[in-house]
Parts: sequence; structure tokens; C-alpha cells
Amino acid sequence: MDHQLATSLWQQMWQGLRGNSAPQPLPTFVDTATFSSAFAVSELAATSIGLATQATASLIASSEPVEVNVRLASRWFQHSFMTLNRPAPQLWDAFAGDYASADGWIRLHTNAAHHRQAMESVLGQHHHRDALAQEVSRWRASELEQAIVDAGGCAAEMRSAAAWQQHPQGQAVSLEPLIDWQITPSGPKPAWLLPQARPLLGVNVLDLTRIIAGPVATRFLASLGAHVLRIDPPGWQEPGLDEEISCGKRRAVLDLTHTDDREQLIRLLRQADVLVHGYRADALDRLGLDAETRQKIAPGLVDVSLNAWGWQGPWRNRRGFDSLVQMGCGIAEQGMHWQQHDKPTPLPVQALDHATGYLMAAAVLTGLQQRVENGNGSQARLSLARTAQLLQQHRYAPGSTQTGITAEVKDNLPMLELTPWGLGIRLRAAAYLPGTPFLCATPGCLPGTDPASW
Repeated sequence: MDHQLATSLWQQMWQGLRGNSAPQPLPTFVDTATFSSAFAVSELAATSIGLATQATASLIASSEPVEVNVRLASRWFQHSFMTLNRPAPQLWDAFAGDYASADGWIRLHTNAAHHRQAMESVLGQHHHRDALAQEVSRWRASELEQAIVDAGGCAAEMRSAAAWQQHPQGQAVSLEPLIDWQITPSGPKPAWLLPQARPLLGVNVLDLTRIIAGPVATRFLASLGAHVLRIDPPGWQEPGLDEEISCGKRRAVLDLTHTDDREQLIRLLRQADVLVHGYRADALDRLGLDAETRQKIAPGLVDVSLNAWGWQGPWRNRRGFDSLVQMGCGIAEQGMHWQQHDKPTPLPVQALDHATGYLMAAAVLTGLQQRVENGNGSQARLSLARTAQLLQQHRYAPGSTQTGITAEVKDNLPMLELTPWGLGIRLRAAAYLPGTPFLCATPGCLPGTDPASW
């Protein structure tokens, strides 16, 4: 582990979370094995989990030192839940991945059925990847990217870091803070007790997030005892992530295009202490739930939001995922040169998603502390692209080597977990705060398992 890189990451994250206040001491790092990467991925994992843990300590006024197991933190960025006596669910659609175009590389993201249909509306239906690859090879990458995006799909051309810095969206992201904070009007005095063992007991968290980053944030909050209610749209499925991400939460289904369901969401919001959402930038505004309206509905609300490509610039409402941001901002191209490969080389894990998730959790906890101390509500905005910029500033020197991490269960003293799908094991928490265990009380569940009520 490179402590200089970890220290720099910690300082920048703390500044994003608390402004110019003096940062808390760096967590104590143990078992400092790291992923092999051009970038400080394991350092990012350890410091982001450490930041959320330190924010927990600050909320409950604990002076106990924070400890982070770097190997475990890295593994949590990989996956924390592993199935037993049954195959693990597939994480990727058969046609998702990187393809050579006429002038470079492009990544297609087709995990969601409607995203695959959008891709097929441009490239046609194919029975196997080789046939699709032949069709992709006839296109210029930038033209295919735009055509798929225009069709409502998800794709990203592989750009160099220099090209991204010159791109209008890259320029917009470079001007954004890591966490964009706004103080909002105060609300009634909260009734939270903030017990050390379960600090968020009695805190209602309304979760409007999907896939990885937002659900990582709300999973961390659930592990502290928060009452997390996740709302999914009808028909939404993410079978590769249900057991991994939804533990500790209740899950309901609402169709926000229907008036009755939208009114039910407003009733839920009225009783929420925290709102975490990952819709595209203007999505809630179009439903009549802009930031000002949300605060009027729930005065003092801690409102934390995420998008993929940043909050300003021409792509602020573009669909995006971790793997696409890595392609678009230069990470995959830089990794290719570092590894001396001839194809895109992304990070060893979806580190942008996971790190942003823990930064979001830290923002929620800091917002709750502000609410307790002065009654103010708060709004915080983060993006995968801005987290990518942070990571790109923290690279290993050419020729440096890292330990390399393997998925050896015996190293991590995992816990058995029985889910609706069967038996599995969950890694123990990567962070240690004396007196405050990080433990979800319930296993993962399917959308619609619970009613849309507190």
C-alpha cells in the first residue's frame, strides 16, 4: 500500500466532505495487500470506507480510532457476498463489453433489457458476439456512441485522458467539487437517539437508487441500523446484485409515472429523514419533485444524489455506469498502456461505483450531524465522473508493483447468510470502530417484497 497516495486521497476526500476544516487523522491500515492496477484502487477503497466510518464516529461523538483492513476493503469493492452450493448469478449480459470499432474501441452496456433493445435498434439483432463485433467494426466509435445514446441506450467510446480533458463534459466535470454541498432550511428537532451500537436506529432513509453506487451507500447506512426503504420501478431486475446490495433493506415497487404512486412517494418522503437518489439530473424535477420542493415536503431533509457524468455540461442527463465512465474519461486507455495491452484495460473492480457509494454514505452521516447540531437540512451531489477524476490524480509510478489480491475466503472470516435464493457467505466488515458493529440485520430480497410504507 502506498501511504503517500492514501494520505492524499484522504485529504481530498475530507476537504470534499468538510471543506477546509482540519482532517481527522488517517485511519489505521492493516493487512495492506493491494490490487494490481495503474491507479491507487485499494487506497481508494480503504480511504473511502474509512471516511464513511470516520463520519459515523463524528456523528456519535466517538473518539475511538478508526481501523481499516485494506485487503477486506478491496474485496468489498469486488463483492462481499458469495453463493454456496449453487452458481453465482451472471453479472453481465451476453452482449455487454468492449468492441473494436473502425477507429478505436467502444463499450456497450446492455444489462438492462431496454438498453439492449436500444443497442439492437442501431446495430441489429445478432445470435452471437462475433456477429455483433463485425457490425460494430464498420462504425466509427464516436458516431456509434452517439447513435446508441440517441436511441436511449448506453455506450462509451474509449478516450484518452487528454481527449477527455478537452471534451466539453470533461471540462465541466473538472470544475465541480468532489461533493457539491448546499445548506437548506432547518426542520423540526430530530428524535434520533444515536446509540453507539446502532447509530442510525430510527432514521428513515428513502432509497431511490439502483445498480451499485447508491445501493452501496444505503447498504452502509442499513449496516448502522437505519430503516432503509428502497423503491424500484415495476419490472426492474438486477439478479446479479440482489443478494450483494440489498441486505438490510426493505424493497417496494412504485410506478412514478402514475399519479397514485407518485403521491405515495410524496407521503413516504414527508416522513423521511434522508433521501438518497441516483436518477439522472433532471428526472425528479420532471416529476415535480425538484430540490426545493423536496425540502418543503420534508423540512430538514438530508438529500444526497448521484449521477454518472457530472451535474453540469452537455452530458449531465446522459445515462452512464462505472464501466462506461472508465472508458470515456481515460482510465481504460491509461490502464491499457500501463499493462502494455492492445485492448481497453479497466480497473480490477468497479471502483468508481463503490468509492462514490461510500462518499455518499459519508455525506449522509455528515448531513445528519449538521441536522443534530444546528437543525439545518442539506443537499449533497456527487458523480462517478468526479470520483474518476480523483482517482486519476492518484496513479502508481511506472514500473511499480503491488501485492495483488486473490479471493481467498479463509483470509476474511466470513459469516454465513441465508437469503431467499439460498445459502451464502458475507465478508466481515472492512472497517472497525470499537462499540459500533457494521452489520445488516436482514439478507437481500427481491423488489416488491415489502409494501411502500414505513
